[in-house]
Amino acid sequence: MSQNININVNYLTRVEGHGNIVVEVKDGKLEICRLEIVESPRFFEAFLRGRSIYEAPHITSRICGICACGHTLASIQAAEDALGIKPSEQTTLLRKLLLHYEHLDSHLLHIYLLVAPDLVGVPSFVPLIKTHPDVVRRALKMKRLCNELCDILVGRHVHPISTVVGGFTKLPRVNDLEEMHKRLLELQKDMEATVELFSKLTFPDFERDTEYVALVNDGDEYPLLYGDIGSTDGYRVSKYEYKNVTNEFIVPYATAKRTRWHRDSYAVGALARFNLNHEKLHPKAKQAANVLNLKPKCINPYFNTVAQIVECVHCVEDAIRIVETVWQNGINYDEIVVPDINELGKLPQRAGEGVGAVEVPRGLLIHHYECDERGIFRNANCVIPTNQNTHNIELDMLKLVPEIINKSQKEITLALEMLVRAYDPCISCSVHMVEVNFK
Repeated sequence: MSQNININVNYLTRVEGHGNIVVEVKDGKLEICRLEIVESPRFFEAFLRGRSIYEAPHITSRICGICACGHTLASIQAAEDALGIKPSEQTTLLRKLLLHYEHLDSHLLHIYLLVAPDLVGVPSFVPLIKTHPDVVRRALKMKRLCNELCDILVGRHVHPISTVVGGFTKLPRVNDLEEMHKRLLELQKDMEATVELFSKLTFPDFERDTEYVALVNDGDEYPLLYGDIGSTDGYRVSKYEYKNVTNEFIVPYATAKRTRWHRDSYAVGALARFNLNHEKLHPKAKQAANVLNLKPKCINPYFNTVAQIVECVHCVEDAIRIVETVWQNGINYDEIVVPDINELGKLPQRAGEGVGAVEVPRGLLIHHYECDERGIFRNANCVIPTNQNTHNIELDMLKLVPEIINKSQKEITLALEMLVRAYDPCISCSVHMVEVNFK
């Protein structure tokens, strides 16, 4: 049956930032299918130049208000790599704990507030207050707990204060560890209820095989903070070879760069991490995956949300382990870093180049820094997860539309919106290009 469809979703809702969906079908033939990124770039890489590399984590955390801790940790990793600083075991454990809190905070926001309304057939989270009050209370409680956990560890979640190059300016006290442990046990119970709830909901049935990319390692740990860059197509390279992975390019209708590796596109994020590292998840997370019918290699992009739920279970359980380990080992307060320590000459100032590669909620985040002998930026480069996902989303759309062409325009529009939302895009992070018209 021939059909004419004209979809123009301006400023897609329930995603971070501004993006449009444009689809045109004439006489049953798909002619235009685009994901347009229309937000203005903010040039973080440019205004790092001339600043001290010790300022980088505080500056780059402002790239995003949702994944601020992830940008901070990628920035610190790149800076320490450039300056030759090796973090202590205690510092590394606490950074892994912070990254767990970041994943929990961001994933729960996406799962409950952004995706759940689609799955129960309402236009936003607000109607759920009347129809599902217990679910709303649980979602808000879990979100609050995650924010409070970040507050205890690093002063605040949005633009963290105490995690810096070289370590932490403030370390948790015993009562802080007790409080974090208590709240994590509360989250443990709520995650069980979350898994049960979403096991009863139906996700769209759609598949497209693609290359999935995430950090990988040789150990038993589910890699979030350190690792090589791996692919479900069987490739593995060092983080220093990231440019050979990302191969960034641009399209005329988007201010966000795009990437490809061995295929026309690749995907990063929770589903990519699950497909590559599922065997390293906590046993309770593996059990949650079974309950939610998530099995590798999963090629249904809508199941990225399911993978986020599984990761939440893992992050809660591993966070409990880390808190208990730090508690048992005792905190070494001699490792506290003085805020202006670089000016006191206690940390190195040297010419160097470093790369940070960290798994943030939306996928692989890369920071690449070059500094001079005074520790002043020469160049910086940031490759954002949403940059790496945007082209893959568009190719998903190109496959999806012909498969649902006989549905109503309203149903097709919703399916496309849900597809984009499933990737949990952070569009404001991703914008790096500006259109210049020379006269």
